[in-house]
Amino acid sequence: MKVMVVDDEEDIQSLFKQKFRKEIKAGQIQFHFCLSAEAALTYLENQEEASIVLILSDINMPGMNGLELLRILKKKFPDLKVFMITAYGDERNYQTAIAYGADDYITKPVNFDVLKNKIINLE
Repeated sequence: MKVMVVDDEEDIQSLFKQKFRKEIKAGQIQFHFCLSAEAALTYLENQEEASIVLILSDINMPGMNGLELLRILKKKFPDLKVFMITAYGDERNYQTAIAYGADDYITKPVNFDVLKNKIINLE
C-alpha cells in the first residue's frame, strides 16, 4: 500500500519512517512525502497509475492549506482516502474537513498504534 504524507515539516518524514519501520521493511507500506499541498497535487496529477491509496495531510501549511487540498483531492480523485492531521483540534476545522469529505480526522500528537490499525483496515 502506498501512502502519501503531506506536511511542511521535514522531520515528520523520519518520524513516520521510524514508527512504520517494520511495515516498510516487510513491504506492507511505502511512503511518499510531499512538503506542500501543491507538490502533492503535482505528484498525483502526473501519476500514470493510481498508486497512492491514502493521503495523510497536515491542515496548517504555508501556501495551500490541507483543507483546500482535501477539497481538490475529493473532486479530482474521489476514491482516494484522505486523513487530515492537525495540532489544533478546533471544531471549525473538523466540520470543514468532514464537509469536504475527509475519511478521518487525527489530532497531534499522532497515536501511531491507532493510525497503523486504521491504515491496515483500509487494505
